[in-house]
Amino acid sequence: MTTTSKKAKKLLNLFNGLSPLNEIMDELKPETGIFDDVLLPKPTSWDAKSVEKRRSFIEELTGKKLNYLRKDNGFPSPESFRGNIENYIGMTCVPTGIIGPLHIKGTEAKGDFFVPLATSEGALIASYHRGAKATRLSGGISCVCLTEGVQRTPLFRFITLSEVGLFLRWILESIELLKKIVSENSKHAILDDVRINIEGNNVLLIFEYTTGDASGQNMVTFCTEAVCKYIIHHTPVKPQYWFIESNYSGDKKATAVSFTNVRGKKVTAEVVVKRDIAKKILFAEPKEIYQYWLSSSVSAVQSVSIGIQGHFANALTAIFMACGQDVACVSEAYVGITRMEVTESHDLYVAVTLPSLMVGTVGGGTELPTQKECLELIGCSGNGKARKFAEICGATVLAGELSIAAAIASGNFSKAHKLFGRKK
Repeated sequence: MTTTSKKAKKLLNLFNGLSPLNEIMDELKPETGIFDDVLLPKPTSWDAKSVEKRRSFIEELTGKKLNYLRKDNGFPSPESFRGNIENYIGMTCVPTGIIGPLHIKGTEAKGDFFVPLATSEGALIASYHRGAKATRLSGGISCVCLTEGVQRTPLFRFITLSEVGLFLRWILESIELLKKIVSENSKHAILDDVRINIEGNNVLLIFEYTTGDASGQNMVTFCTEAVCKYIIHHTPVKPQYWFIESNYSGDKKATAVSFTNVRGKKVTAEVVVKRDIAKKILFAEPKEIYQYWLSSSVSAVQSVSIGIQGHFANALTAIFMACGQDVACVSEAYVGITRMEVTESHDLYVAVTLPSLMVGTVGGGTELPTQKECLELIGCSGNGKARKFAEICGATVLAGELSIAAAIASGNFSKAHKLFGRKK
C-alpha cells in the first residue's frame, strides 16, 4: 500500500460515525427548556447578580469550577509564569464571555459546548451566541479535523547547481536517518515528510512534522536544529551558509502555502439552517443571506483576498486568548473559505474550511490559570484533546460566519453594533 493510499484510508475513517446532516439528535430536545434564555440573564445584563448567575449556571452544568476566572483564589506567584513571559510586570485582563450551547456533531467533539471567548469588542459575543443558537435549533454543526502537520523550512546556500544536486542526492538517501534524529530529540514530534524547493543555488528543505497535542512551533524548531547540525557535519558538500527557517513555512503570516496545504490542523464544518429558524433567529431569508455571501465573495476576489470569508479572525482571536493559544498564529489560521447555498427545500447550507488551525491543548499558554479553566470548560485540557479543540474552533467560526452574513443581509449590522458596542 502506498503512502498516499494510507493517508486516504485514514481520512475516510474520520467520517465513520458522523450523523447525517439533517438528523436531529435525540440529545437536543429543545422542548425541555434546559437551555431556554429565560433561565439566564440577557446578554445585555452586566450587573453583579447577572454575572454570578451565569457563572453558577456554567459551573453547575459542566461540573467545572471557575476559580481563577472568578479571581477567588488570586493568581499564582510570578515564578509560575516562567516559560511564558519575560520582564514580567503584571496581568493584562481581557473580558471573557461564553456562547452556546454550540451543538457539534464531530469526529472528536460531540455534544453541547459553552465556548469561552475573550474580547473587548462589543457585539462579538452576541453575534456568535446567535449563530450558535440558530445552528443548534437546526440540528447542530457537523465537523471533521481532516489532517495535521507543522512545517519548518531551513535554507541551504551553495555555489553551483552541481553542488545542489550532490546535496539533494545525499539528503534523499538519508531521510530515514533524519527521522530517527527527530525521534531522539522529541517524544512527540514525528518527521512525516521532507519536500524540496529549489531556487537557483538555494535549497529549501520543507520538513513536515506531526506534534501530538501541542501546537508545536518550538518543538519543530528544536528538532530541525538537531537535524540541520547533523546535515552540516555529514553532508559530502558543505553549504556556504544555512538558516533554520527560510520564511517559507508560513509561520505567523497569511500565505498561499497556508491556504493550499495544512499548517497545524485542517478542519471543515457544515450545517443546514432551516428556513424558519433563519427567519426567526437571524431575521433573514436563506436566499437573502446567500445573495449577500455571493456578492461579498466577488468583492473578496477583487481585493485579492487569500481565501473567502467574513471574519474568521474574530472567533479565532477570542478563543485563542481565552484558551492559551499563540494569538499571533491567527495570522495564518484565519485563511480559509466560507461557502453558502440555498437547498432545494429553501434552507441554507453553510460550510467553512480552515486549512491552518495552529492550536494545541498542552504546552505554551494552556497551563496558565484562566486559560486552563477555559480549556477545561470545553473538555479540551491536556493530552488527546487537540483535534477536538480544533473542531470546536471550526464550529465556532461557522456560527460567526452565519450570524454576520445574516446581520448584513437583513440590514441589522449597524444596529447590532449600536446596541452592543456602546457604553450607553
